Amino acid sequence: MTPAQASTGQAGLSALTPEAQDALGGAELPVTQFPFRVGLDSRGATRAVARIVMDRRRPGNRPSNELYLAEPEPATNVSREHFQIEHNGEQYVLVDRQSACGTLVEGRLVGGKQAGGAVPLRHGDVIIVGTSASRFVFKFRAG
Repeated sequence: MTPAQASTGQAGLSALTPEAQDALGGAELPVTQFPFRVGLDSRGATRAVARIVMDRRRPGNRPSNELYLAEPEPATNVSREHFQIEHNGEQYVLVDRQSACGTLVEGRLVGGKQAGGAVPLRHGDVIIVGTSASRFVFKFRAG
């Protein structure tokens, strides 16, 4: 087991919108590996539901993300490599992966315009992927 996979307590994402629930494949998704990367499913919006990487990758392919979000064309909020959740041994951190629109955490813009950025995550923080108009809204859970 690598340090990134070592036990860091329990963390997860809860869906706050129907689109977020479709992306998670249910109401909640445990985050068990760090970094946990989130981005656009660039294969097009033909999939009815976005899925975690294990559902869509062939063995041997290195994934870009652990969670893929299927945004209808034209994709305006979600970048292919949008954000990731890290655990540094003391706290959880959301890191914007130089996305175009950034990520809103509790109303605070992190990144955007390919600038990147990071913010500590706390239990209950609301994460909006992209602008405030995004349909992908999650609540971070830590315990």
